[in-house]
Amino acid sequence: MHQFSKDPKFHFEILRALAMAPYDGADIDECLVAANSIVPGDFESFAAAFVGIANTVYERALRVVKTRFPISARTAFFSAATYFRSADFYLHGNQEDPRIMDYWAKQTDAFDQGLALLSPPGTRFNIKTPEFDVPCIWMTPDHEVKQRPTIIMGNGYDGSQEEMYHVAGLAALERGYNVLTYEGPGQPSPRRYQNKGFIAEWEKVVTPIMDHVLNMTEWVDPNAVALYGLSLGGYMAPRVAAFDHRFAAIMAMDGVWDFGAVVRHDFGPDAMKIHASGDKAKFDQLARQYLRPGVPTGRRWGLEQGLWAFNTTSPFDFVTEAQKFTLAKVAHLIRTPVFVGDAEDDIFFKGQPRQLAQAIGKWATLYQFKTKDIIGTHSGIGALKQHNQVIYDWFEDILDGDN
Repeated sequence: MHQFSKDPKFHFEILRALAMAPYDGADIDECLVAANSIVPGDFESFAAAFVGIANTVYERALRVVKTRFPISARTAFFSAATYFRSADFYLHGNQEDPRIMDYWAKQTDAFDQGLALLSPPGTRFNIKTPEFDVPCIWMTPDHEVKQRPTIIMGNGYDGSQEEMYHVAGLAALERGYNVLTYEGPGQPSPRRYQNKGFIAEWEKVVTPIMDHVLNMTEWVDPNAVALYGLSLGGYMAPRVAAFDHRFAAIMAMDGVWDFGAVVRHDFGPDAMKIHASGDKAKFDQLARQYLRPGVPTGRRWGLEQGLWAFNTTSPFDFVTEAQKFTLAKVAHLIRTPVFVGDAEDDIFFKGQPRQLAQAIGKWATLYQFKTKDIIGTHSGIGALKQHNQVIYDWFEDILDGDN
């Protein structure tokens, strides 16, 4: 594949924005213009490139919002939202950076203006739990009131529910499904507006959503509700299925067995020996060396995002919490068909989907997305049309009783 940056992590994040184009979340030239001005390893240049494009596209959306075709403004607003999210992506090293809130407010505003131009419009609402609120977006394919299959969709370590519309939501609507996207603690909105960091017990997030969905009796077929988890969501969705058996199907895209193992690998055995000794001060001092400019982007950003998303300033605490994100003790409880995606060229969780599928056993369908089929990238990024075809064909087979 052509590399959009000499920095491998920058390449993936540029591709991630570009990959939204088939489902109305970006345009090709806009992403390429942004990529052209990004300096490898320079987080500020990444933010500046994308916020410049975001502002340009947002202004264009405002100019065309009253044209006779709502799709003109809708796709521009959605694209602007994608670019504001990209501009925010590498800013979390300084948790007090005002752009973290500013850019997110702008992406939300842009996305909501696009959401209002859907037919029927999408709607936001919150589901209250004893510990936090779960922000959600509800979308349905048309105005006809009837029971339909419904996909509940959640993102992962660094992604938003807005992104899920372009990754898999629009594809689901095109196939006649309802879509409910959501965010839980550690994800963009709960982290910003509720100060909530990640929790391993993801059933606390999704079980209340399922309760809500099953009460939407006019709209939802109660026997055809699926749960879709993207990236780290490939841990979250199977985790929910271990405790909540009301789902017709689970999609883990891609499967995650042990997030803690990824974190341990990134720090290396010497640092992890210090962590195991319990010497928090020494570990934190060592780990903070990874937060300096010049450190490889994947390592620096991974720690910055971990501290941000887990709502801590201590690398020791982040690593401690990350160890809880394993399915080893609960996978045997799953009694729901699970599609376990396995991207051949996955840059984060390589090998883990097979571990997960083996632990789930007969309830799992392990599917390898192969490079020779031009779909080996993490979470199908860059090949979402094919990705959605495979996933939703499998889901239809589940509903038809063929699996």
